[in-house]
Amino acid sequence: MDTDAALVMDIREGNKKALQSLVEKHKKAAYRMALGLVGNKDDAYDISQEAFLRVYRSAGTFDQSQPFLPWFYTIIANLSRTWLKRRTKRDHRMVDVDDVSYLLVSDDNPEEAVMKKEMVASLRRALMELSFEDREIITLQHFRGMSYDEIATMLDIPRGTVMSRLYYARKRLATLMRRNDG
Repeated sequence: MDTDAALVMDIREGNKKALQSLVEKHKKAAYRMALGLVGNKDDAYDISQEAFLRVYRSAGTFDQSQPFLPWFYTIIANLSRTWLKRRTKRDHRMVDVDDVSYLLVSDDNPEEAVMKKEMVASLRRALMELSFEDREIITLQHFRGMSYDEIATMLDIPRGTVMSRLYYARKRLATLMRRNDG
């Protein structure tokens, strides 16, 4: 049994230290995954926190013969979908465009830094215009660096479906980028 599954089994037994260990191990990945799906850092933080609460509450339903990460990712994805539905009904909050753009700042060439920030902003806007499924597959592959096989396991779909969905999602993203820049 992998260590994550063992931790979930310990959580099931009421071990709060096991929950703390699981949170420490996966909190950054959970946040980045949620951020890629919802595009807002505050919402991503809330979703990642809620995901760990759901793990705690539903540890009893975890199938220990299965790997932890696909189960956990499903929790994050479902919370993200619900969050996005509520957010579109509640408000039209702007996506946090500058969330990663500070990484692109260069002291060498201010003009180049501004152009990179604008490109990141355009990419973030285009990503948020994609369907959840397109954004999900692009986030897993390009921003989480997962292989086709890892994504197939995570989403419980065939490898060929991952490749096909990724191909079409990239095409739709490119179209949105051209439209937003033009």
